[in-house]
Amino acid sequence: MAKVHNITITHLEMFEDPHNAAPPPAQTKIALIRAENPPVHFYRYLYDIIGGDYIWVNRKKLSDEELAAIIQDNDVELYVLYVNGCPSGYAELDFRKMPEVELSFMGLIPEVIGQGFGRYLLTQVIAIAWAREPQRLFVQTCTLDHPSALGLYQRCGFEAFAQEQTELEDPNG
Repeated sequence: MAKVHNITITHLEMFEDPHNAAPPPAQTKIALIRAENPPVHFYRYLYDIIGGDYIWVNRKKLSDEELAAIIQDNDVELYVLYVNGCPSGYAELDFRKMPEVELSFMGLIPEVIGQGFGRYLLTQVIAIAWAREPQRLFVQTCTLDHPSALGLYQRCGFEAFAQEQTELEDPNG
């Protein structure tokens, strides 16, 4: 029987570029590269390794064709963070509803959490989004995400505008 989690979802937004780019962590070889037309298997690898501890399930429910239609859309941009040559995180920006942009997903692999890469990645993708001159950039996080996620979004310029309670069924039990 699947476990059900009671969660709080916080919706956040910003209406202007906060211009707060964070430097990369020192003494690290780091690259942020856009994955153009990412293969579904690569996306699923990132989604699973990064979202596994946080019960990311929405994209797991999609068929390969449904997922490809999203991640290979010209107005959806996937940025992969590489640390010392290894994929270590990603962020997904959805420009399909311009002039509003959604930061759909963002996260790090467990091995690099707590070293400053999250702030670096987030400030980089915020700058990328604002380079397209949207009117609004928004994101959501929930109580199942990393405990620092909400605070990081707020420190980087997002402001909460709504919260909701819901239930999420954990397919892993």
